[in-house]
Amino acid sequence: MSKRDYYDVLGVAKGASADEIKKGYRKKAKELHPDRNSDNPKAEEQFKEANEAHEILKDPEKKAAYDRYGHAAFEGGTGGGGGRPGGGQGDFSSAFSDVFDDLFGDFMGGGQRGGGGRNRAARGSDLRFNMRVTLEEAFSGLQKTINVPTAVNCTSCEGTGADGGAEPTNCPTCSGMGKVRAQQGFFTVERTCPTCSGMGQIIKNPCKSCSGQGRVEKERALSVNIPAGVETGTRIRLSGEGEAGMRGGPSGDLYIFIEVSKHKLFEREGVNLFCNVPVSMASAALGGDIEVPTIDGGRSRVKIPAGSQSGRQMRLRSKGMPALRGGGIGDMFIELAVETPVNLTSRQKELLKEFEDLSEDNNPESKSFFSTVKSFWDGMKG
Repeated sequence: MSKRDYYDVLGVAKGASADEIKKGYRKKAKELHPDRNSDNPKAEEQFKEANEAHEILKDPEKKAAYDRYGHAAFEGGTGGGGGRPGGGQGDFSSAFSDVFDDLFGDFMGGGQRGGGGRNRAARGSDLRFNMRVTLEEAFSGLQKTINVPTAVNCTSCEGTGADGGAEPTNCPTCSGMGKVRAQQGFFTVERTCPTCSGMGQIIKNPCKSCSGQGRVEKERALSVNIPAGVETGTRIRLSGEGEAGMRGGPSGDLYIFIEVSKHKLFEREGVNLFCNVPVSMASAALGGDIEVPTIDGGRSRVKIPAGSQSGRQMRLRSKGMPALRGGGIGDMFIELAVETPVNLTSRQKELLKEFEDLSEDNNPESKSFFSTVKSFWDGMKG
C-alpha cells in the first residue's frame, strides 16, 4: 500500500509555511489521539502517520527533499526505522512526548527541551519606573537622580548563592536539566524538577546573607538623562539596570516611563504649543501689541490686527517644543479670546449704548446673519 502524501496527512496545502504545518499537526494530534478515539482501532496508526509527516515537514532540509523527490527521498533507511523518518515502528509514548512538547512547551518552558529553563530563570526581571516631569523640563531636558528598589548581587557570595563563593553543582535529580519526566500510559509528562525548582543546579552550603539566592533587596540611586523633547508615554530603557539575575545571572533592564505634567499656560500637541490669550474688546477692535510668554521663559511681542475676533490664531515660529532626538523645533500658536467687559458703571453703559447706536455698519457678521434669518422666515411664510 502506497504512503499518503505528507501534506494530505496534516491537512495542509503543498508548500505550506512552517506555521501552517505546525498548526495542522497540532489539530491532527488532538483529533487522532487514541484516548479520544477508543472506538477507532486505526487511531494509533493514523497518529503515528501524522507524527511521521510532521517530523519531515518541520525540518527545512527534509521538507525541501520531500518537495522535490517525494517519499523516494527517504527510502533505504535514511529516516530510520525501515524507511519511516518519523520513527516508523518506534515507541508510541516517545512520539507523543514530542507532541506534548509542541503543544504545551510554551507553558512548561517555552518549548526548549533539555534544561533551557535554567538559563531563563537566571536572568533578572525587568523593572518599570514612572517619572513625572514638568513641561519646562521636557523642553530643556534634564539629568535626574532616582531611587529604585531592586535586587542586587550579593557581595558576600559574589552572586553565586553559595557560601564563600563556591560554584553550584548539577542537580542529581534532573542531571542539570531543570525538568523531570514521568511516564503515564501513552503520556510522557514533563514537570519542573522539585529538587532544584527548575534551576538545574543546587547549592550545598547556601550563602547566609542571601539564603542562596545570589541577590539581596536594596534601594539603588541611579542618575538618569532625560533628553529634550520627551512627552507622555516616552519610554527610556536602561540596559542591565533592572533586577539582578539569580546566582550570578544577567540583570534585567530598567524601563522609565515619562509623564509630562499639565501646564497652566500652554497646551501641547506633539512639538507645537498653544496659548490662549485674553484681549479686551477695545484692543481687539482697535488692534495693538501684546506681550506673551514663551516656554523657554522669554517674552515675545505679538501684533493684534484691528478687528480681530475670538479664536483668531497667530503663529510664532520655532517657539514650540524640540523634537525628540533632533529634528527641529515646533511652533507656538497664540489664540485670541476677546473678553466682554463686566460690572459696567453707568457712564460705561451710556458710552457703549452710544457706540452701539453708531455701529450699524461695523458688525458685518451680525448683519449677514440676521439677513439670512429674515430670508429663512420669509421662506417659511411662503
